[in-house]
Amino acid sequence: MRTLVIDTATRACSVALFDGKQLLAAQHEVIGRGHAERLLPLIAALPDNGKADQIMVDVGPGSFTGIRVGVAAAKALGLAWRIQVHGYGCLSLVAAMARAQSGSQAAVDVIMTGGHGEYFFEAFNDTGHSIAPARSVLPELLATVALADHVAGDIDPQRGDRVWTDILPDARAWAHLPDDHALPPVPVYGRAPDAKPAAVRA
Repeated sequence: MRTLVIDTATRACSVALFDGKQLLAAQHEVIGRGHAERLLPLIAALPDNGKADQIMVDVGPGSFTGIRVGVAAAKALGLAWRIQVHGYGCLSLVAAMARAQSGSQAAVDVIMTGGHGEYFFEAFNDTGHSIAPARSVLPELLATVALADHVAGDIDPQRGDRVWTDILPDARAWAHLPDDHALPPVPVYGRAPDAKPAAVRA
């Protein structure tokens, strides 16, 4: 079974095409912004324009805009190709990448930029599964929640007693996720939206 993987939840934008768990081709760019403009050309650069039997998409938490772009594209392609679309967690992929890079089966804490001076945090046990749902944490509270010896993500905890792996999610690493990682293709933002609803006038 071929799987198209789409990851646009952070400043990185990546796509990958797998046959089973074997990577066939991939595209990866750290672009900051502009995921909507870059995503479809990256998919088109894959063999057969990325045509697959199922789609996996990063549902967050992460960038509000990036997540929406990825999920919308995945659903549109899924509808056009009449295939199923599933999601996976942004922090779950980072944890899996960190464990694969280090060759360690130890627990890992993931800390990613969350915006507004907050960080997204999620802890993973020694089997790579989440201990509790991802949440947004203030910087001063990280020391009370990040307890693992291994920390991964795009935020340096600046603790000499911790091993830090600097990682952004990458679709090429999708095969490292646990087999039971699939989620609904629905955005997981991790915090309240930036925009406030307009006040209703009487």
